[in-house]
Amino acid sequence: MKFNYTILYGTFLHRPNRFIAHIALEGNALKSNEVVCHVPNTGRLRELLIPGVRVMLSYHPSSTRKTEYELRMVMKGSNWISIDSQLPNAIAHEAIATDVIEELQGYSVIQREQPYQNSRFDLKLLGEDICYVEVKGVTLEVDGWTYFPDAPTERGRKHIDEMIHAVKRGYRGVILFVVQVEDAKGFTPNAVTDPAFARKISEAAEAGVEILAYRCLVSPNEVRIIDRIPVVL
Repeated sequence: MKFNYTILYGTFLHRPNRFIAHIALEGNALKSNEVVCHVPNTGRLRELLIPGVRVMLSYHPSSTRKTEYELRMVMKGSNWISIDSQLPNAIAHEAIATDVIEELQGYSVIQREQPYQNSRFDLKLLGEDICYVEVKGVTLEVDGWTYFPDAPTERGRKHIDEMIHAVKRGYRGVILFVVQVEDAKGFTPNAVTDPAFARKISEAAEAGVEILAYRCLVSPNEVRIIDRIPVVL
């Protein structure tokens, strides 16, 4: 997915709460040097949002927004990592529609935000069968390996229970981890931060839910899914 918004760069200063961050803009091109931007990710991001790291923002001048800036990417080492939690669903849809995800080829209809039981799945695919897909965006990386979640997620466990129910009722079910880290070597559920989530993923796999992880090409101008990486439960 290519972006068409105005791109700015800066340095991360601090994050007073999970919704906003203070950034020092490079070049002081717009207004004051320090700006407040929205953080489109409620995760902890402690290993990324370290004072002094370089970041990429998008600029959205509007009287209806609380802030004109959106924090999009963080530089870790020599690589950009996308932190936009709304992006994985969109790029998963794009990748499925263009047959990038081999395991999900052959579906003629892709529907978003489809209700099931007391929840909603991110995608519902229609073809020779019905396949529900739950998408999880991954940003946590340690020594080339990636993990999810970076904070306990009761909501995430609920979605897995619903997916297990769907598979037992005869539907196909897939949990797709979209790894927004370009040099990721593999993926594992984060049993240290959320052991209940990790156990639930193993339970889902045993019930027949397919667990997939795909890494992305990440640049300030584009993020797209490129290939599958190993999943170790």
